[in-house]
Amino acid sequence: MPETPAPQRPTGRGAQGARDMLLSLAALLVVIFAILGLGRGCSFSPGGPTVDSGAAPTVDEAAQLKGAAAGVDFPVREPALPTGWRANSAATVPVGLGDRSRPAIQIGWLTAGGAYLRLSQSQADAADLAKSETEGTTTPSATGTVEVKGVRWTVYPARRQERSWLTERDGVRLLISGSAQEAEFRVLAEATQTAPLVARG
Repeated sequence: MPETPAPQRPTGRGAQGARDMLLSLAALLVVIFAILGLGRGCSFSPGGPTVDSGAAPTVDEAAQLKGAAAGVDFPVREPALPTGWRANSAATVPVGLGDRSRPAIQIGWLTAGGAYLRLSQSQADAADLAKSETEGTTTPSATGTVEVKGVRWTVYPARRQERSWLTERDGVRLLISGSAQEAEFRVLAEATQTAPLVARG
């Protein structure tokens, strides 16, 4: 009598469904870990955005300012800031259009409180410099003034929910912009007002 072949294990939707479910779960975990990695440098703050200073880059502020000062024809200041502040960006950018275009030397810091402030130094028109920190095409209207150790700064709205303080010292316009609280704006303003000039050469 011939032997009856052993029945084969079914390979229907049940087996395929379990495998597909495991593959989908693995893909979902990869996406979750990627999102967690991207969000690691930021945190929620009711008073404004903050940045994880441990995840942000660092720049050599003195070297950046010295190099930038060699390429412009106006005096550049190097503010001395308290412990806990860290320079994390530097650039020289054009401000204004056509014949009015002038270079602006920018240094950005993470404050001790985790906020961000940027100092721009330029001989550009005040209106052009204030507009450079907005996302619009028109010059923003001043919203008031503040006084720091006898120096008056004009306050302007800036991009997102930031603001800017603008003043002029020795023929150079100084603009502070960012998300920090007023106390930290004042720290940078005072340090800039009393800052020594960067040596050339």
